[in-house]
Amino acid sequence: MLSPGTSVQALHERVRELREEMNAMILAHYYTVPEVQNVADVVGDSLALARAAESTGADVIVFAGVYFMAETAAILNPDKLVLMPDNRAGCPLADSCPVDEFREFKKLHPDALVITYINSSADIKAESDIVCTSSNAERIVSQIPSDRKIIFAPDRNLGTYVMKKLNREMILWEGCCYVHDAYRWEIIRESLEEHPGAKFIAHPECRDEVLVHADFVGSTGALLDYSEKTPASVLIVATEPGILYEMEKRSPDKIFIPAPKDSSSPSSVCTQMKQSTLEKLCECMELRRPRIEVDPALGEAALRPIRRMLEMS
Repeated sequence: MLSPGTSVQALHERVRELREEMNAMILAHYYTVPEVQNVADVVGDSLALARAAESTGADVIVFAGVYFMAETAAILNPDKLVLMPDNRAGCPLADSCPVDEFREFKKLHPDALVITYINSSADIKAESDIVCTSSNAERIVSQIPSDRKIIFAPDRNLGTYVMKKLNREMILWEGCCYVHDAYRWEIIRESLEEHPGAKFIAHPECRDEVLVHADFVGSTGALLDYSEKTPASVLIVATEPGILYEMEKRSPDKIFIPAPKDSSSPSSVCTQMKQSTLEKLCECMELRRPRIEVDPALGEAALRPIRRMLEMS
């Protein structure tokens, strides 16, 4: 074990040694801290990370993110060892949809197809017909016959965005991501007035009052692509500010400003994503824990809608 106060460089070196010893793949979300992103094999959004987890030939998957992400990797790889730096890093959006309440909600709409955002528990995925991410939700919903009722859960803001884009009604579960739901247009407008000529881009988990004013709306990966391609030199970004690290790496000549949450807070941060520190990453690989395990029957039920998502997208 490394001693407390070990340098970032030494931690990186030890993580790389462990990765070779274990034949491990390290996956990290764009919202994790830069030190973790720098040592990961794949840094991506939920869809990219799900695809990486599905296709890896590694014996061990180490997932730096929030719990549902590592749980999804375990569902996709029931025979692999899946580790997580901090298994207490949950997702309040996923937690906003308890399975017992969701089952009762489904009973109110027995003929509806259930499309569930990947930001959900294995229990909820198992109750679903198809899983989606923010990058493929519109594409997946567009493939469902127009006369078929759809329950969309658990993010009401993403569901509202897809409904407006496709001009299609859906039955929404009333959940939200606290990071994105916190943004308000009147606060962001002030920031735009301070930076004339700046482009404003936003994640579809934001409220409609924010999205209607955005120059571009897209998933984490789509926001990154837009930030590279746009000729604009200044961008105000309404999503978790961890993404700015990758944006600045890709476009060092541009200025990226986190959209303000309120007059006293410069950004809206996901504290759960920041729980995966470099020290915890190294320790979990040293100790081979915390392990993320899913009951086989539950995992099999949750895998079907995930597979369907990957096929449809």
